Amino acid sequence: MATLNQFYKLSLLASFVCLSILTVLSCENRPKDSKEAAEDINKPKDDYTKEADERFLVRAAEINLEEIQLGQLAQQRGEMAEIRDLGKMMESAHKKAQDDLHALASRKGIAIPLEPTADAQDAYRKLSEKSSRDFDTDYCDKMVTGHKDAIDMFDNTSRGNGDADIKAWAATVLPELRIHLAQAQTCEDKLKQMAEKTK
Repeated sequence: MATLNQFYKLSLLASFVCLSILTVLSCENRPKDSKEAAEDINKPKDDYTKEADERFLVRAAEINLEEIQLGQLAQQRGEMAEIRDLGKMMESAHKKAQDDLHALASRKGIAIPLEPTADAQDAYRKLSEKSSRDFDTDYCDKMVTGHKDAIDMFDNTSRGNGDADIKAWAATVLPELRIHLAQAQTCEDKLKQMAEKTK
């Protein structure tokens, strides 16, 4: 019965968050993307630590949603099998991370983006316009750079002064992010070797 009550509470909170995002989106004169709407819902903030936790969860969701979308594109557009495999891994792992993050954010009453942001859509558009070989190189470079930045962010959060559950979640995601980085670097090295051979 306790589990059922918890489920109802989580469902109610998730519905409130979704409704709040829709309200923010409909009340503004200019359209907002999902990230901006989430940030508006999380205002005002009196507690700096909570503010940092909110910023982290919003940014983590933004990363997950972009990686899912770009991973799907890599599976469609990648010329090398390794790039398609990397895209598949990114999509699968970041979907799981996003599901876990959504549950955590709901428990903490923090709104997060529910769809890719305008910046993510722009990155998707730019990559989708590349030739096959340029796509492989640019996608791989983006995965290396993006995962280095994500690892720094998750590491700082896991060792920071924030909410214990959020810190623990960040720490559990770190090993997966390091695997992603290593795989992206392997693809990057292979692409460089292939480029050297064609000179």
